[in-house]
Amino acid sequence: MDTKHKTVFIAFSSQKGGVGKSTFTTLIASIMHYRLGYNVAVLDADFPQHSLMKMKSRDLAMVMENEYLKKLAYKQFTTINKKAYPIMQHKAENVLDAAHKFLNSSSVPIDVIFFDLPGTVNTPGILKALAGMHHIFTPITADRLVMESTLVFTQLLQDVIMKKGATSIETINLFWNQVDGRESTPLYDIYNQLIAQLGLSLMQSQIKNSTRFRKESEENSKTVFRSTVMPPDERLMKACQLDLFVNEFLKIIQL
Repeated sequence: MDTKHKTVFIAFSSQKGGVGKSTFTTLIASIMHYRLGYNVAVLDADFPQHSLMKMKSRDLAMVMENEYLKKLAYKQFTTINKKAYPIMQHKAENVLDAAHKFLNSSSVPIDVIFFDLPGTVNTPGILKALAGMHHIFTPITADRLVMESTLVFTQLLQDVIMKKGATSIETINLFWNQVDGRESTPLYDIYNQLIAQLGLSLMQSQIKNSTRFRKESEENSKTVFRSTVMPPDERLMKACQLDLFVNEFLKIIQL
């Protein structure tokens, strides 16, 4: 195994459930692995739900039942000649060891490992796991409770982990998710100022609100958005500006 190959550890992490951690993990992992040619792996440490493990078995079943998606999957497999990325289940306290063990045994060099971590700071081992990431991305919505818990969480990360120096973290990035075009911009302006005052990094890309994020592929659908076995449809990506997000994301992680 090439020891010079650096694998980037990334977590979409947040203190608030339901803001889309697992969804973004899946979307970005699938884009990088199936469309951009990187080798990706996912560690699902979001105990006890392990939603990504469950999602993968649903995705595979869906492809097998839907003739159109089955053809799409076959075409994808023959074009990129790549298996689906592995999703492995571990608890937060030993997830970093599991990642290194996996890297040492992997027959292909892995470019990125995504970690789906629990959303509570009091989970055993969570701070250690977060400290082992290179980049953390935190989705935020213009909701007072989400903002309060996120800002407390992000500051905790900056203070506790970054100052101790025992960390791999290079960047912590907040980004607006579920942005509704009809919402008042003054609200966003106020939050943007607050984020800047706290010295936190905010991405320029904003993810537009879309029902797609809450839906997996339907039985007869001809498009895929959130899937662990295929990348999201490009038109659907454009509609919620996920394409712009991916460009900025890639610049930040500098692969």
